[in-house]
Amino acid sequence: MPVLTLEELAAGLEKGKVLAGLDLGTKTIGVAISDLGLTLATPRDVLRRKKFTIDADALMERLTRESVGGCVIGLPVNMDGSEGPRAQATRAFVRNMAGVTDTPFAFWDERLSTVAAERALIEMDVSRRKRSERIDSAAAAFILQGALDRLSSALRG
Repeated sequence: MPVLTLEELAAGLEKGKVLAGLDLGTKTIGVAISDLGLTLATPRDVLRRKKFTIDADALMERLTRESVGGCVIGLPVNMDGSEGPRAQATRAFVRNMAGVTDTPFAFWDERLSTVAAERALIEMDVSRRKRSERIDSAAAAFILQGALDRLSSALRG
């Protein structure tokens, strides 16, 4: 499984396949799926993390069911642009996924995606309890939507 640029990921996407957005947390993995036109990201249910092999199997089952041909995973870069332990853990997760799948991955700078997702959920008047259940998938949708918007912009210009 290669790690590609976003443009390479989209260019190599098989016909009939979609992209997934992932927000890797310590307790959950937020998941969002694009439409076939690669214009809209839709959040899906989060995956509860247990241990890597269980997490990888559950993720691969979801990606197969959704006809995913590539993943955009949020890279939690610090505000100053440096990479800390969370970014290293995300890179390690992607390296470990190489032993499980040939599905390509691309990293996406996820700075402020969780903040934006929480603000959107608050604006929709989602209760605090329900926000905590939905925040990771909403963040995954923000990550994926940002990547889709960049691809759309690159195609136009």
